[in-house]
This record gives sequence, C-alpha cells and structure tokens, in this order.
Amino acid sequence: MSADKTQIKKSIFTIPNILSFFRICLIPVIVWLYCDQQNYIWTTLILLLSGLTDVVDGIIARRFHMVSDFGKILDPVADKLTQGVTLICLLSRYPYMGPLLILFIIKEICAAVTGLWSIHKTNIVEGAVWHGKLTTVALYAMMAIHLIWYRIPQLLSYILVGACTGIMLVSFALYMRRRIKEIV
Repeated sequence: MSADKTQIKKSIFTIPNILSFFRICLIPVIVWLYCDQQNYIWTTLILLLSGLTDVVDGIIARRFHMVSDFGKILDPVADKLTQGVTLICLLSRYPYMGPLLILFIIKEICAAVTGLWSIHKTNIVEGAVWHGKLTTVALYAMMAIHLIWYRIPQLLSYILVGACTGIMLVSFALYMRRRIKEIV
C-alpha cells in the first residue's frame, strides 16, 4: 500500500468524516423539532438532510479515495444514533414500534460487538454491505412517512413497520452469518 493510501486510511479529518460528525450534530435538532416544537415537517426535512449527507459522504469517500478506517466506524455510528433516536421519538406516537426498536438495538449491539471482535481478529475494518444499506433506506423511508403523515391509517402503518422489521431481521441474520465466518 502506498504512503498516500495509508495516510488516507488512517486519516480522521476528511470531508466524509466531517459530514458524519455533522449528522451526529443534527440529532439534538431532530429531537428538539419533534418533541419540543412538534414540527414534523421540519423534523422530516432534517432527517432527510441527515440521510442525504450519508449518501454524499459515501460518494465523496469512494470517488476521491477518502475512505478511512475511522470513517468506516463513524459513518455507521452516526446513522445508528440518528435512526435510534428518531425511532424513540416516533415511539411516543406509535407504541407498536417498540418491537422494531428492540430489534434495532439488539441488532446494532450484536453488530458492534462482533464487528469489533472481527477487527481484532482480522485487523480489517469492513465497510457496509447491500442488506445493511437496504435496511437503512427502509428505516429512513418508514420513519419519514410516519413523520410527514400524521394521520397515517393504522393498517398501512402496521404494514410499513412490519416490512421494515422483516428487512431488518433478514439483514441481522446475514450480518451474523458473515461475522461468525470471520471470527471462527
């Protein structure tokens, strides 16, 4: 590996990492807009801005060779914190999202523990995979629909939450299968 690639791989202050940190800074804004201001349109816009910066930081990282080990860790942390906090906010209005939130927490704790174990064992920081990205898109879409559509029909809401839960379960199983292969 060249010195430049090694430097980027170990770099912390890259544009993608700054965008990930920006997403973390948006989390209190989401909570304030949702809980205090009860402004669901602005909450949705900030959530979508967060999702957009996630897409943009990935494009920049790959296109301009700014992929770093720190970014491979910070980016999903920013995503998961945003998703978890938004789910907690929505739980106040949609209590039946509780099982989804519990699954989300279990999945992310397992992914973090097995991911760290895999890094320790292989010394490689893996990036995201397709089913994780699909889960992220499904979760953001479901949350945005519930934020915007205040009076969403309950059956439609159940279907969206159920579909999101199903996608997350499949992703969880695929992640665990992959991690077990890496660790064993």
